[in-house]
Amino acid sequence: MTVFERADRIGGLLMYGIPTMKLEKEVVQRRVDLLAAEGIEFVTNTEIGKDISTKQLAEQFDSIVLCGGATKARGVGNVEGAELKGIYPAMDFLNSSIKSYLDNGLQEGTYISAKDKHVIVIGGGDTGTDCVATALRHGCKSITQFGTHAKAPLERDSISNPWPEFPNVYTLDYAHEEAKAIYGEDPRAFSVLTKKFVGDENGNLKELHTVQIHRYVDEQGRKVYEEIAGTEKVWPADIVLVAVGFEGPESTLIEQFGLETDRRTNVKAAKGKYKTNVENVFAAGDMRRGQSLIVWAINEGREAAREVDKHLMGSTMLP
Repeated sequence: MTVFERADRIGGLLMYGIPTMKLEKEVVQRRVDLLAAEGIEFVTNTEIGKDISTKQLAEQFDSIVLCGGATKARGVGNVEGAELKGIYPAMDFLNSSIKSYLDNGLQEGTYISAKDKHVIVIGGGDTGTDCVATALRHGCKSITQFGTHAKAPLERDSISNPWPEFPNVYTLDYAHEEAKAIYGEDPRAFSVLTKKFVGDENGNLKELHTVQIHRYVDEQGRKVYEEIAGTEKVWPADIVLVAVGFEGPESTLIEQFGLETDRRTNVKAAKGKYKTNVENVFAAGDMRRGQSLIVWAINEGREAAREVDKHLMGSTMLP
C-alpha cells in the first residue's frame, strides 16, 4: 500500500490543521511510524493530478482511495475591502504556524505572525478558536472572535434543549479561558456581522466595521440576519483570520478522474460502500461527506479499507 501526501509531513489535519497544544505531533508521528513498520509506503511532497497524473495512478494501482479532505475554504463573500492585505484563510494561518514551529521553533519567521497585532477571527467554530489560541501564543496585541450566533444562555432551556440533548449553554473553550486570563474577558463578540474592511494608503488592513444582528429562521427554514440600527462599531484590525468553514473538496482530482459529485460538490459515493462512478476508485472522509469531525474520517477510512479488500479479494475479514 502506498499513501501519497502533497505536504512535507504525513498526518493531514492531525499534523497541520490542529495546533500542537491540542495534539502533540509526536503522537501523530508515532502512529505514522507504526504504519510504516507494517509496510505502508508514505510518499510526501507529491500532489496527485500535478506531480503524478490520475492516469498514471490508475495504471500503477489496482484500487485508489481518495481521502483529500474538504479543503476549499469559504471566503467573506462580497464584503467591501476583502482584497486588502492582512486578511487570511484560517487554515493558512494555522498551517504556516505549525509548520514553522515544527521546522525551526518559529525562529525563521516563515509564518503569518500575529505578534503585537490587533487580530480578529471571523467564525465561531473550533477552527476559529484554534486561531485565537495560536494568536495568543504569538503575542498578539488584542484578539476578538466574531460569531453570528447569539450568546448561549447560562442554563439549559428545558423546552427547546431538553435532556438528553447536548446542553446548549454558555461555556469557555480552552482558548477563551486563556484569552480571559490575559485580557480579563471572553474574547468572543456574539451576533456580529462584518460590513466592510478598511485599509491604509498601502492597501494594508487597518480596521473592520460591524453591526449587531438578530438571527432567526423564516417560514422556509432559511436563516435570516436582521441588522439592528444604531449598533455599528469600528474595530482596529491588523490581521483578520477567516474561519467560516469550507465549500468542499478541491476540484483537480474530481475533474481529472471524471467523478460524479453531489449538490455540495463532494465526491458522490454511498456511505458503507465508498465506490465512486469510476471503476476501482473509492472516496472517504471529508472528500465524500463534506467538512466534518476527525472521528468520522477514522470511521470512514476503516470502512473504506474493508470495502477495498472485498473488492480486490472477493471477500474480507476486516471488521
